[in-house]
Amino acid sequence: MSIIKDIKAITVSVPLDNPTSFSSRQVLKREYALVEITSDSGHKGIGFCYGGSNAGALVTQAVRELLRPVLLGEDTYRVEGLWQAMYQEALLHGRTGSVMRAISIIDTALWDHNARAVNLPLYKLLGAHETESVPAYASGGYYLEGKTPKDLGNEMRSHVDNGFRAVKLKVGRESLAKEEARLAAVREAVGPDVRVMMDANNAWRDLPSACEFMRMAESYDPYWIEEPFSPDDIDNHQRLAERTFVPVATGEIEAGRWRFKELLDKQAAMILQTDAAVCGGVTEFRRITATAASYGVDVCPHWFHDLHVHLVASSPNAPYVEHFGDDQVLNFRRLIDTQLKTENGRLLLPKTPGLGFDFDAKNIANYAVDEWH
Repeated sequence: MSIIKDIKAITVSVPLDNPTSFSSRQVLKREYALVEITSDSGHKGIGFCYGGSNAGALVTQAVRELLRPVLLGEDTYRVEGLWQAMYQEALLHGRTGSVMRAISIIDTALWDHNARAVNLPLYKLLGAHETESVPAYASGGYYLEGKTPKDLGNEMRSHVDNGFRAVKLKVGRESLAKEEARLAAVREAVGPDVRVMMDANNAWRDLPSACEFMRMAESYDPYWIEEPFSPDDIDNHQRLAERTFVPVATGEIEAGRWRFKELLDKQAAMILQTDAAVCGGVTEFRRITATAASYGVDVCPHWFHDLHVHLVASSPNAPYVEHFGDDQVLNFRRLIDTQLKTENGRLLLPKTPGLGFDFDAKNIANYAVDEWH
């Protein structure tokens, strides 16, 4: 038995070096909620989540005020029971959004603690499918001031030159003609054999607009179209999936297995992009991935490659980790002390216990909005 002694949380705000745009919004900074769990065995576990561009402290507050009292004095290995206790406690405060992100952080920290306690990397504790490396795709292609289609093509080509056989770019912000110029430049730059993913970030409000874009895009042989509509508009995801041969991918901000089951039942997505830091933690991610497997559907988790490398390595139906090669967009990388290495488009699995990294105390202090407590 290992008893939870304390749970501490902090909010940090990390500015982006350059304002970065998606189809429908611009990001200037990112706020993260960080958690550390300690037990009477002397071990610790860490968890983390993106709390949004503003008001990330809402997630931290849910950890401190809502969930911490439920967990103190409990056995760290009672993970399933603690998940259910947290979920039940949070019923009236929101079963998605900030509260579910808080559950996700704590659940991840419990798994990290338990893996450290038995001196195993997390993917081995979970039951490894891969033990050396996992496939990854290079994510980028954001809208930046002055960035041309040629610049975008060169960016994607640089990933291919570094060994990646799959790349992703943002779409849906510009006119149809400008978007086609961007896609054409990318396909020409990477060649016919590299998979090209498209991320719309909820670009379209109606089906005709999405269909118009997809008719143009299909000739460039994209591997998937990601988040074409609002995450709540599941029916239009399903209608688009019926009208294009390009797989529809979504789910990065979905929470709980029930919403993912609705996506599966309605055949609204051929690829789920479940994020363990959002959906309910490692525990809920595994449930969702197992459910998807019974439908013959793959899961390609959304960002946080430092966490998801473990889950892809332990999930037979998770073919890719989303990888960010620098800290310009996923600037969470500035908050940890160890970075994953890549080789021939694959992420090398860590050999150290737990998640394989710790928080960088100095950088956290530099970006902190409040204090650990």
